[in-house]
Amino acid sequence: MRPSRTGERIVSLVPSLTEALFSLGLGDRVVAVTEWCVHPAEAVAALPKVGGTKNPDIAAILAQRPDLVIANREENRRRDVERIRAAGVPVWVTYPRTVREGAELLREVAELGASPEAFANVVVPVLASVAEAESASHAPATPVFCPIWKDPWMAVGGNTYADDLLGLCGGANVFAYRDDRRYPIVKHAEIVAAAPEVILLPDEPYAFGPRDALELGALDVPAARAGRIHRIDGTLVSWYGPRIKQAIERLRPLLAP
Repeated sequence: MRPSRTGERIVSLVPSLTEALFSLGLGDRVVAVTEWCVHPAEAVAALPKVGGTKNPDIAAILAQRPDLVIANREENRRRDVERIRAAGVPVWVTYPRTVREGAELLREVAELGASPEAFANVVVPVLASVAEAESASHAPATPVFCPIWKDPWMAVGGNTYADDLLGLCGGANVFAYRDDRRYPIVKHAEIVAAAPEVILLPDEPYAFGPRDALELGALDVPAARAGRIHRIDGTLVSWYGPRIKQAIERLRPLLAP
């Protein structure tokens, strides 16, 4: 739950929400970000950096005298959040696991003080895009494999934001059934057995490239035979907030039957 205060000085430890703050006209309140906060590029380049999402510099965060720190349960560590809170700084820990939750989170960020115009231009189109996608028919869904890492191969699992996005866009995540971990480790034989009709290769957190596409293209899977292995912008499957509308618009054609 978001702290009740508005936050005149904000430190963002969540790249997608850093972008959301600027998109909503709240960038002047952001006093520091992580090294992974790269959008909007020109605006964040001039801001102090407080380390990575997994290894933030707590002293550097506190030195900014923030009124609010924005974190994420999956991207940031609990012990870092507890240290910041112990210093008396409110921390808003976000954790959207569905696209709808990601859109509603954007609405909550807007409540930090965005203008009615910013709300209309940024939040409303995202909410409308999600509502339209939710009402669309995706039968039959297209089996899709979306890895997030290599050596070992790791796939998007169930009960994750990315899994919900794939489903919303007409895909059926072939490893959603795996409940051993959120991002299960998979081998070539398991990928073949899953028979994905589409393979999406995001460029973050692991930067999949042409060689990875060729490696998967050599497997005996429908996606390889049909030439449906696509390298994509990784923010489309992992960044909630302003990019949700763009993600839906770009992924739905790739996952169409």
